[in-house]
Amino acid sequence: MTAYRLASIPGDGIGVDVTVEARKVLDRSAELFGFSLEWTEFDWSCERYARLGSMMPDDGVAQLSAFDGILLGAVGFPGVPDHVSLWGLLIPLRRAFQQYVNLRPVRLLPGTTSVLAGRKAEELELVIVRENSEGEYSAIGGRHNAGRPDEFVLQESVFTRVGVTRIIRYAFELARTRSSRVCSATKSNGLIHSMPFWDEIFAEVAAEFPDVHSEQMHVDALAARMVQAPDRLDIVVASNLFGDILSDLAAAITGGLGMAPSGNINPSGEFPSMFEAVHGSAPDIAGQGIANPVAQILAAAMLVEHLGETVAAQAIRAAVDRVLDEGRVRTPDLGGTDTTERLGTAVAEALG
Repeated sequence: MTAYRLASIPGDGIGVDVTVEARKVLDRSAELFGFSLEWTEFDWSCERYARLGSMMPDDGVAQLSAFDGILLGAVGFPGVPDHVSLWGLLIPLRRAFQQYVNLRPVRLLPGTTSVLAGRKAEELELVIVRENSEGEYSAIGGRHNAGRPDEFVLQESVFTRVGVTRIIRYAFELARTRSSRVCSATKSNGLIHSMPFWDEIFAEVAAEFPDVHSEQMHVDALAARMVQAPDRLDIVVASNLFGDILSDLAAAITGGLGMAPSGNINPSGEFPSMFEAVHGSAPDIAGQGIANPVAQILAAAMLVEHLGETVAAQAIRAAVDRVLDEGRVRTPDLGGTDTTERLGTAVAEALG
């Protein structure tokens, strides 16, 4: 029996509730499909920051490095600025573990409806491949002349040939396993240095994949296509900022953020990868036990698939589909009255 060591960081707000249910489903899948999971939980969160002044300990990266994978809950809570929580935990882990791929698959799940009228499930399935380690999310810059009339800030973006090439190549390789279509998000008409550089590398990589249809669109036009003609998209590759925005839009048109998982992937396997729901910590409903755990459960499915347990991952996704399609158990955001725990239990039971 293969044994995996997994780290769990429930985080803040509803992250705690949905992570409990995701672990429940993973534990059940391990029982059914012949592998074992050894969990270690870490209390790294905004609550820890309020208590100790840091989101995680100084040796946090070292503590996590020995694990096979990480399941992360939502991070963020009132009283702690978002940039503090993000740069104190999530971004340092992504960069230390070279998780340069942020993979965000979205699809319209059975038993749910899209905000786009008349769209069928087969028209609403795509994957955002987001660059996850550089781009617009850079710490380079600063604030100057604070409080004076001539106050100004500088925020620099960083695009390296290595970083841009590897994320675009990942998107093309993924496309070969799907529909062989890749669309690049750019804005080279407005960003005079970074996006023309991105476009040049996209063209170079595309030439290596003549069997894959490639196109590029300005990000604003791409956002419009995502709403007007989502069936014309499959793999979208984008920079850190553009990918972040587009993936939320993609989730919104395929049932909402409560359904969207994501993975922070280290493709080489040299370091652990980390999986999380796209949604935030939702402080307004935290502790009420009514959050939808589907996104976190699907993120857990991505985790075991990344570990090589493909059959278990497929079974988890099928169980989610079955429960949602039956419609007997639904959290309030899905029009029901059931609890987070009840929906998580239903998915675990649907596994067998």
